[in-house]
Amino acid sequence: MSPALEIQLIAVLVAVACALPGCFLVLRRMSMMSDAITHTLLLGIVLAFLATHSLTSPFLIVGAASVGLLTVWMAEALQHSRRVSEDSAIGLTFPLLFSIAIVLITRYADSVHLDADAVLLGELAFAPFDRMIVGGADIGPRAAWSMGCVLLLNLAALSLFFKELKLTTFDPVLAALMGFAPVWLHYGLMAAVSITAVAAFQAVGSILVVAFMIGPPASAYLLTDDLRRMVVLSALIGGLNAVAGYWMAAWLDVSIAGSIAVMTGLSFLGVFILSPSRGLLSVVRRRARQRMEYRERIVLIHLHHHEGSGTEAQESGIDSIHRHLGWPRPLAEAVLRRLEERGRIRIEGGVAKPADADRPEGGE
Repeated sequence: MSPALEIQLIAVLVAVACALPGCFLVLRRMSMMSDAITHTLLLGIVLAFLATHSLTSPFLIVGAASVGLLTVWMAEALQHSRRVSEDSAIGLTFPLLFSIAIVLITRYADSVHLDADAVLLGELAFAPFDRMIVGGADIGPRAAWSMGCVLLLNLAALSLFFKELKLTTFDPVLAALMGFAPVWLHYGLMAAVSITAVAAFQAVGSILVVAFMIGPPASAYLLTDDLRRMVVLSALIGGLNAVAGYWMAAWLDVSIAGSIAVMTGLSFLGVFILSPSRGLLSVVRRRARQRMEYRERIVLIHLHHHEGSGTEAQESGIDSIHRHLGWPRPLAEAVLRRLEERGRIRIEGGVAKPADADRPEGGE
């Protein structure tokens, strides 16, 4: 397999693995928590490195996942104290733990390839050079195997606990009454987010991890109300963003991770504008239609109210009705024309009258 295909494979694996827990972060309104976790896990990595003096020790993943859970616990403890808001709790916890990691790196691990830039930005182009060797045989990039294992773990956890996660996400009180232990499921989800982030950040950096966890699920949320479809769409959108971002980087000769993150943002922007049910254009069209329907009702009520009265010619005249409604003349003419085309009014002698079919039941 060529390095180009290996890079795209790693990017797709990271995108799909991140999209699975990311759907529940978006639905639980915890998107910023993923940002905090992907930064503070650096502290867990540093502490594990200082204990083992190895950058390949599995204890680095354990340490990062533990600090990820610590981040969630500290932020929620501050929030539940009712002294600070949710965003303030995250804003206080994330810089504290991340800064401690930076201090420890500069004091004890300054000569090691373990710095903030490596965690934040990563470098996907170098991922194929880190090979997995088993029995003297090269079986591919280490990042592809590690992310493949994380993806399988996330798929297994999602398959086993989909019903429980769905219930605790949309109705945690009912879930607690039914004995589903929402607290344990919540911290299980946070553990999955932490493990996914620490496995992915070496290849793509924490910024792209956040983009993959939030961007595709947020796009899918605008396209469907079905949770299963949202999960599938998130994985599909994330994979397409990864491939498209790679080719944009190759075309422009720029950072691969940066191009994928840009492509993720652009795809969300496209869905945000064009989504059939929740897109910006759809909302604008729906509100315009509702305004027109409201104006039509006002006109019909006005016509019914003055029909047969001595002032009908003045109140319902097509040349004068706009003054009595207090509307601009072009607007009144447009509403009358629309009602006439739909057969809801008729024009007789320059006076608008309700159509017989539109007359209220029992009316004259």
